[in-house]
Amino acid sequence: MAKNDELSSESDAIESTEGTTLAARFQALLSVAESISSCREPEELFGRLAAELQRVVRFDFVGASCYDHERGVVRGAMLETGSTALVPREEMVAKETPHAIVIESQQPLIVSDTGAETRWPERMAMIRNDGIGSFCVLPLTTIHTRLGTLGFARRDRATYTDAEVQFMGEVAKLVAVAIENAMAFGEIGRLKDKLAEERLYLESEIRNEQSFEHIIGDSPALRRTLQQVEIVAPTDSTVLLLGETGTGKELLARAIHDRSHRRDRTFVKLNCAAIPSGLLESELFGHERGAFTGAIAQKIGRFQVADGGTLFLDEVGEIPLELQPKLLRVLQEQEFERIGSTKTIKVDVRLIAATNRDLLRMVEEQRFRDDLYYRLNVFPIQAPPLRERPEDIPALVSYFVQRFARPMNRRVEVIPSETLDALRRYTWPGNIRELANLIERAMILSRGRRLEVPLDDLARRRGPAPIGHHDTAGRGIDRADILRALEQANWVLGGPRGTAARLGMKRTTLQSLMKRLGIEKPA
Repeated sequence: MAKNDELSSESDAIESTEGTTLAARFQALLSVAESISSCREPEELFGRLAAELQRVVRFDFVGASCYDHERGVVRGAMLETGSTALVPREEMVAKETPHAIVIESQQPLIVSDTGAETRWPERMAMIRNDGIGSFCVLPLTTIHTRLGTLGFARRDRATYTDAEVQFMGEVAKLVAVAIENAMAFGEIGRLKDKLAEERLYLESEIRNEQSFEHIIGDSPALRRTLQQVEIVAPTDSTVLLLGETGTGKELLARAIHDRSHRRDRTFVKLNCAAIPSGLLESELFGHERGAFTGAIAQKIGRFQVADGGTLFLDEVGEIPLELQPKLLRVLQEQEFERIGSTKTIKVDVRLIAATNRDLLRMVEEQRFRDDLYYRLNVFPIQAPPLRERPEDIPALVSYFVQRFARPMNRRVEVIPSETLDALRRYTWPGNIRELANLIERAMILSRGRRLEVPLDDLARRRGPAPIGHHDTAGRGIDRADILRALEQANWVLGGPRGTAARLGMKRTTLQSLMKRLGIEKPA
């Protein structure tokens, strides 16, 4: 009776051990499946495989080989347990290795003693030199193809049990699916790069046939703007171009001029923000010799230079209040006097103005004349920001790549699809100008055929709409922002390191905001 109880206890212990082993193997399979879904690099995948599987199967090495059906060769890599680096193996003819039998038969191969194995002498010599005493090779196969083999090896001579081989076979099925997916993704990536390379050529051909030669893109937002350009261009009406800095307002102005009956005459441009307020009147209307200190010769103003053509005034919101009545007069009467002269000069000029400021709000704050505003606002056109036309980014990137390629002696032929996706997601506070600068930097960094864009630079930018893009109206800027920037710049307003530059606005804009918010430098 006692003997029967002893046998029964032993049987229960065996069943308990087997149950524990089955549970451990099931858990290991779950861990392998999770690793396969989360790992992207082969070293990481095989490192996790080794860590998970060693709990239920004894081995000292794990490796995989891929089979090239056309050439009849295998190439692979092996990982030693405890290491994190996959060691690549040299390419070998499949028939001269144990892999050929496994691939053809689709059955596991177990070699319990490598010293006694006489087949594949060259390959076995290499295996013994690696210190391998026994191994098991299993097929890596999916429903679509025979990919290669998965191998487990030990330093000592050993026979793998049926349960271990069956378990490793399940692992091989999971690994095969992972490898097939990785190969599929790699092929997709290669096809995307090929399409991107072809798109560079096709888009350059399309641009040559576009009516708007220098305006790149075909997004709905841009098309609406260009339709307005087509409508107003044949007329002589004043046009007010609105939009953030860097949206291409000058290109739109040129497009209006080129489609007007004035296209054979002069297109004259003037950035009102770039001229000191004391000299702006002279730039616009000219002066006579001796009209003021330093006026050593007669000067012809931009309005007279543009006679018969088009005058483009950029940053028109920066024109001082005292000069605005004279500008209004020349728009209404098409006549003016030079500084220091009483002679009236008649001109025939079409005016196109542009601003990134909220002129209507400036009118409400009495910082811009309402009669001049309504005279400029005859036909307003909004230049869409780049964040509203992400569809145009691939074409713009291709354009800038080709534009910078020749002077930099670069030959970039592939723009990675993941790079374009990242550029589409970015909000572009600096608009097209910021994109152009980024691509120029990328072309400097790109040594090969692929465009290497420093995407980390984008990640360091703040928010979708930096405060500098609200300009004079000051929307998005509070008193604390200005005070913080003033302290950082030691209350210096202008210059490249001044407060205005830190806030992304003009010095005159900052001065206006400080006056409106009652901010004064402490005594």
